[in-house]
Amino acid sequence: MTDQSLAVIILAAGQGTRMRSSKAKVLHSLAGVSLVGHVLSTAQELGAAHVLAVVRHERDAVSAAVLELSPDAVIVDQDEVPGTGRAVEVALAALPEGFEGRVVVLSADVPLLDAATLRSLVSAHQHEGNALTMLSAHLDDPSGFGRIVRSSDGLFEAIVEHKDATQEQLAVTEVNAGVYVFDAARLRSALAGIGTDNAQREMYLTDAAAGIRASGGRIEAMAVNDPWLVAGINDRSQLAAAARELNARIVRRWQLAGVTILDPASTWIDVKATLAEDVELLPGTQVKGATTIERGAIIGPDTTLLDCEVGERAVVKRTDATLAVIGAGASVGPFAYLRPGTHLGADGKIGTFVETKNAQIGEGSKVPHLSYIGDTEVGVGSNVGAGTITANYDGVNKHRTVVGSHARTGSHNVFVAPVRIGDGAYTGAGTVVRKDVPAGALAITAASQRNMEGWVEANRPGTAAADAAAAATDDSPSEA
Repeated sequence: MTDQSLAVIILAAGQGTRMRSSKAKVLHSLAGVSLVGHVLSTAQELGAAHVLAVVRHERDAVSAAVLELSPDAVIVDQDEVPGTGRAVEVALAALPEGFEGRVVVLSADVPLLDAATLRSLVSAHQHEGNALTMLSAHLDDPSGFGRIVRSSDGLFEAIVEHKDATQEQLAVTEVNAGVYVFDAARLRSALAGIGTDNAQREMYLTDAAAGIRASGGRIEAMAVNDPWLVAGINDRSQLAAAARELNARIVRRWQLAGVTILDPASTWIDVKATLAEDVELLPGTQVKGATTIERGAIIGPDTTLLDCEVGERAVVKRTDATLAVIGAGASVGPFAYLRPGTHLGADGKIGTFVETKNAQIGEGSKVPHLSYIGDTEVGVGSNVGAGTITANYDGVNKHRTVVGSHARTGSHNVFVAPVRIGDGAYTGAGTVVRKDVPAGALAITAASQRNMEGWVEANRPGTAAADAAAAATDDSPSEA
């Protein structure tokens, strides 16, 4: 249910120069979701009827990302006037005419803030009748952050930027977290009274707090117990630190839900992944994207799954898989590569050094060793011999290979697509199949073996091979 009196403004216009990237800072990924994506998700959970994103740097890319995740969001372009205050001012102008509710202001580079914390902030704002309610945090090292200055009785007095703080104020460890709830009317009035008369020539949103207080508005700063909730991401070191922290929280959540994770430090799970009880993740496992893993499956070690479906009791070892479906009780790896479109049926097997792509492998069928299976359909209960290659590409188009049910193909086969191997058919070792094989038939294309006696001595005299052959000939029993 949406709250028509609640708006969320997401500040996503910054250039993020410290990230040193051609990509906008807010589009960098954290646990499989962009930074701005995390903030959008929180805004949606909050139930705000109006979500606005203020953009400027890499405008088209950021706008596209926002609208993909939140189609109803309103994109607002920041003009030439810099600063967070101006960003909020142009967003306010994009709200429906006459909007007089509460305005939540979030930064697109603060990804760990959760909806529960925001609900508490909005509730306190409404209950206390505040004009402005903000989040703060106590930091061991508050360098660079604006300090929250309080009166002797603990009430909010001001936000003092680090560069403007006295020595006494610099000793304060409570800092402004940059998360706000404003009364819309008070915010409009306060923004109208601030300018760019500062060293950076920017409109600072924090200056609005001084205007609200000067006009008699009540301001409250609520300190969070967990500073990570309001941690901003400015460079890649901070991005990595946030990734470790978020992953640790995700891992703990799944452990408490009944998932065995033997080495949390080397196991990475994206926020959209879904794991059932009694799943076991071995060291070096990455569960990425919207991967789902069913009860009793064992994944790893050293396995990466991206947007995959893994059935109950499946075992996946040292495998890289993307957009693949692995059936219940199936076995994959070690050292398998499952590309998009792979579908392994229940109790099937994709074994050591096997690559599959756009391949449907039926229930109980096996591709055990050293094979490439692409654009292929294998029926149920079949076995594909070691070293099999499906030659699916003719230089222009891809073609399909179909192997029927309960077929047995020999080692070192090549299937030159398009070709069919019928139900129950066999193929001999070393066979190159260019024509369809009928059901129940045996296909063999190997030529008769020819031994050319004395070839090495005649063509490679003086080599170690020739010497070994001569010695073997001398040692052989003479004919009677």
